[in-house]
Amino acid sequence: MTSKLNLDPKVIDSARASAAHIAQSMQEFIDKHTTVSTERTILRLLGVDGIDDVERPLPNVIVEAVKDAGGLPRGVAYWIGNAIIQTGKKPQEIADAIGRGELDLMKLEQGTAEDAAKAIEPYVNDALRTIREQTEKREEYLATIGEGRRPYLYVIVATGNIYEDVIQAQAAARQGADIIAVIRTTAQSLLDYVPYGPTTEGFGGTYATQENFRIMRKALDEVGEEIGRYIRLCNYCSGLCMPEIAAMGALERLDVMLNDALYGILFRDINMQRTIIDQYFSRVIIGYCGIIFNSGEDNYLTTDDAIESAHTVLASQLMNEQFAVLANIREEQMGLGHAFEMDPDTENGFLMELAQAQMAKEIFPNASLKYMPPTKFMTGNIFRGHIQDALFNLIAVWTGQSLQLLGMLTEALHTPHLHDRMLSIENAKYIFNNARDIGEEVEFKKDGMIQKRAQKVLKDAEELLHQIDKDGLFPTIEAGKFAAVKRPLNGGKGLEGVCKKDAVYFNPFIEKMVGGAK
Repeated sequence: MTSKLNLDPKVIDSARASAAHIAQSMQEFIDKHTTVSTERTILRLLGVDGIDDVERPLPNVIVEAVKDAGGLPRGVAYWIGNAIIQTGKKPQEIADAIGRGELDLMKLEQGTAEDAAKAIEPYVNDALRTIREQTEKREEYLATIGEGRRPYLYVIVATGNIYEDVIQAQAAARQGADIIAVIRTTAQSLLDYVPYGPTTEGFGGTYATQENFRIMRKALDEVGEEIGRYIRLCNYCSGLCMPEIAAMGALERLDVMLNDALYGILFRDINMQRTIIDQYFSRVIIGYCGIIFNSGEDNYLTTDDAIESAHTVLASQLMNEQFAVLANIREEQMGLGHAFEMDPDTENGFLMELAQAQMAKEIFPNASLKYMPPTKFMTGNIFRGHIQDALFNLIAVWTGQSLQLLGMLTEALHTPHLHDRMLSIENAKYIFNNARDIGEEVEFKKDGMIQKRAQKVLKDAEELLHQIDKDGLFPTIEAGKFAAVKRPLNGGKGLEGVCKKDAVYFNPFIEKMVGGAK
């Protein structure tokens, strides 16, 4: 891509090299540790599901028992594999017996890790086969009924009731939406378990459960066949159950998942060690099944100034990119996030927003960039809000964004109604159609305001990444360099769920998944 912004490729390469070194240094830490959520994910992929008599998810029951007995450093894959050898039962049967109090993994005769790995390999292969079938089903739909043009029109449903969500999601698809995102109920990211079954009582969103994923996937396939366009399903793969939800998304054919290396640390006060470890396995799963991940840099500008701190967004994008590279995620699956969040009273704010959106496209030309609408400065004036969203939509089509999360004219007042969503879709379709090729027709003035703004943001991001590389990522977060939020290394939620691996630890899925669906 020829740069319209006259960006220096040496500065880009330098910034990316620093980000790669930061990610690699973190990977060395990741490789030595596991977490309770990573271990629960292994169980779910082995086919373990269900609850005990007091409605505790069986993956939680098993992992907590192993952890309490001091066996977590060896990894739950060993204990289940050994139990298969000693009992002749399947993983789900073993889980059911543990849930009834009839079996204690730690009291069984202990064989070798090699034998345990061999015992669970058929179940690992079964899981991978299921995921491949779902990936192939997505590809079949795209090849037969097709999909909408980019930027994809991305809208949110979040009634709290999965069955009401279905009605709203199908209506949005008929109105023109390409991606349906089901927001999770308030604070689900802080739950250290995944609820079981369909749910009808969420607050500010709907619980992310495997059954809810299955219900919505079926509904979107039905409406997609009706209107002749594949509708992508998005949910949130973050928080204390990050890799578990990634596994559920892979098994139920989600297409997009919000997944960021830093978001949970900054905005949910989840321990940074826990988050960094969990994001790796979650991204390995995402990479394997072709899901687009959305990173959360757009949130930085809701707590920090969008003009002064724009470089922190780019720095985080580059780090998220490199964390994804280590998980063997293709560029096309990188939905790196950014946002239209400057104060609308800023003189020439539109030009600066245009500069930053074009910059993201040029630095990540093959990524599926996710562009977030204005939220920080939305007001009860629905007409002003609708105009802000229109300017946001214009920049999106101008700069070739990929995933366009549509703003709603009433989102500063209440949860949007069906007709509010329709108006937002109508706004975007009108602008996208009338300005479809504006990016091919318009160039920017050499050394003008737009070019200089982008060049400055890039240079500032390079300097920040050099400093992070020198200081370390954890100390940088402690210092509050991102989103103006400080978090302690040994504070936050979930630290007690982190442990070091022992010498015979193994995760049977990472080796087989890295490299993509085969």
